[in-house]
Amino acid sequence: MTFPNDPVRFDQARPLAQAVARSAAATGVDVLLVRDLLGRFSLLLDDRTGGGVDQSQADAWQEQLVASLGRYAAERPLLLASGLFQPDALLASPRAADEFGYVPGPGLGRISWLDNTVVGEDWAKVSTPAADSDGVRTSRTALYGFKGGVGRSTATFMLAKHLADQGHCVLVVDLDLESPGSGPLLVAEDQLPQYGIVDQLVESALGNEEGLDLVAPATHVPVKGNGELWVAPARGRGAEGTEYAYVDKLNRVYADVPAHGLSGFADRLEAAVRACEDAVAQQSRRPDVVLIDSRAGIHDIAAVAISRLCDLALLFGSDNGQTWAGYRDLFTAWRSSGQAPAIREKLRMVASMVPDSPDRPRAEYLESFRDHAWSCFSILYDDLAADDASGFNPSPEDDSAPHAPIPILFTLELVGLDAASTPGWEGAPFVQTAYASFLKTATNLMIEGPR
Repeated sequence: MTFPNDPVRFDQARPLAQAVARSAAATGVDVLLVRDLLGRFSLLLDDRTGGGVDQSQADAWQEQLVASLGRYAAERPLLLASGLFQPDALLASPRAADEFGYVPGPGLGRISWLDNTVVGEDWAKVSTPAADSDGVRTSRTALYGFKGGVGRSTATFMLAKHLADQGHCVLVVDLDLESPGSGPLLVAEDQLPQYGIVDQLVESALGNEEGLDLVAPATHVPVKGNGELWVAPARGRGAEGTEYAYVDKLNRVYADVPAHGLSGFADRLEAAVRACEDAVAQQSRRPDVVLIDSRAGIHDIAAVAISRLCDLALLFGSDNGQTWAGYRDLFTAWRSSGQAPAIREKLRMVASMVPDSPDRPRAEYLESFRDHAWSCFSILYDDLAADDASGFNPSPEDDSAPHAPIPILFTLELVGLDAASTPGWEGAPFVQTAYASFLKTATNLMIEGPR
């Protein structure tokens, strides 16, 4: 196999493969565009559709793939369904999706897309959480930040207490496994449950998760009225007299292998959250609200938390280049996978730690944040003509749009605060002022649902 003198790179390969796929589909044949774990492409042509495929035509497409893709052409760059033992295992795979931006007209074949990745595949699998066995669906909200250090865990603490004080039964699930945050904020170490989320993930891979003690009532937070606040920490306290090998467990939780009726890591994580909800229900009542404190970054835990586990995702960020570059990459992936319409209306942007200084007044900061957020979110919005109101493309000034910032104000008193040893800190006037808008808006979104 010979390669072009000017090497083709990863980003260039997909549009080149798409061009050949469209050429084939123009003859009426259905095409599956497949990318393997190394990023190489092959085309599977369903020569049972349309008028079939002439062998000389197939040879020409294969030569075009090899010539244009270089090292990004798979070892077998073109396959015919008639030559495979079970072609529908690929052509009708539930993982295959219609190619984004391609609409087959009369006489044209369909183009589907199947992307194989080592990690991160769940960013492109957007779904709504299923109802419980009794038909009731708990409201789940994920709190996520592309970068760490944006106050996500503190905001989780504040929102959890606020909801519990309103009489709700609240469960906080700490999924920041590499750097547990909300668990230590809410529960004293000696009051942790014996096991944590990491134990549920490890044991469920062996079908050994039955009977794990996974949740505990919050100890650092006095709750008013008949509200309740429960915590499912990332790590437990372990059995007395036994070393708690947290790192050894963490090294195994992401294994994406089918086990005991669960198809992989995403299913195990979803089952873990459900097990925590069931544990609260067994000890008290079913949670009204679940807050998922997600891992930061473009990580598999965040992918599952946002794409599959929640009804609402609060995306935290500061007005800087790192925040917007990260979210732009993430939104671009959703758009290219065709998931933009399914994901965008359950997202809301949180402007965390909003400053107020003579050099940059708060109003000026929030206006800049909103404009940058709108620029990012436009990737997920529909491309519409000026007079077309049929799609989803809110204006920059729309306060109910996903890009509209929900502010959490910066206050110097919170810097370096040891919350666990400072009882009642959350009730201080400066804290209440900083979080007032966030608590009101987030609560309305969770109770009424994203608009």
